[in-house]
Amino acid sequence: KATESEAGDMDLSGLPETAVDSEDDDDEEDIERASDPLMSRDIVRDCLEKDPIDRTDDDIEQLLEFMHQLPAFANMTMSVRRELCAVMVFAVVERAGTIVLNDGEELDSWSVILNGSVEVTYPDGRTEILCMGNSFGVSPTMEKEYMKGVMRTKVDDCQVECWTQDYCRIRNQVEKNMQKVEEEGEIVMVKEHRELDRTGTRKGHIVIKGTAERLTMHLVEEHSVVDPTFIEDFLLTYRTFLSSPMEVGKKLLEWFNDPSLRDKV
Repeated sequence: KATESEAGDMDLSGLPETAVDSEDDDDEEDIERASDPLMSRDIVRDCLEKDPIDRTDDDIEQLLEFMHQLPAFANMTMSVRRELCAVMVFAVVERAGTIVLNDGEELDSWSVILNGSVEVTYPDGRTEILCMGNSFGVSPTMEKEYMKGVMRTKVDDCQVECWTQDYCRIRNQVEKNMQKVEEEGEIVMVKEHRELDRTGTRKGHIVIKGTAERLTMHLVEEHSVVDPTFIEDFLLTYRTFLSSPMEVGKKLLEWFNDPSLRDKV
């Protein structure tokens, strides 16, 4: 920082003037609150405790950001996570040692641990501990499943998110939401149908995977309203799946000679 004497000698002409409010800076306060992990945790807790029917799109965005870091959701697509966020139910088991599931009990829900841990004791005496981010319960199948072993909470205030029949329904909808692009009998690109809000106005297909050649071709194709950043995403990541930038450059020069593609190039 410049000292006062140095500042007095500096030529500050031409610099834009900005309003300074030393008494009440709401923007700084908002930034501090957003960056405070405890504050973020409270916001997530509020969203979790809401009745599913009362959750807003903003609540779901908060929950999506939180779920992103939990192992149980790692292999799920964004649309599946979004639907799960809309219907999940928050539950708390207050005391350690509480039996959550008995051996042989029919499973009717899928749950993810958000705080605390549980221990499963199997009939052969073997034990397993599940912690934050781990899941237990039914798999996405319509067949009846039963608990193997006894599950107890290991700590007080064990928090879980639960899904009943909605879990199987949502997971089984995944294939219906997928659009596969085939060339010569091989799948070269997979798109997923997404709805970004509950009004139904922001919906369409977003590219989730594809061959290097097909992803490159998509640069000059029409992009849906829910996939507006494909080009930026491609340019930020192509070095991970293409050996040289010249592969993209050559295609762009080739397309530039086509009058119908020139504006896109």
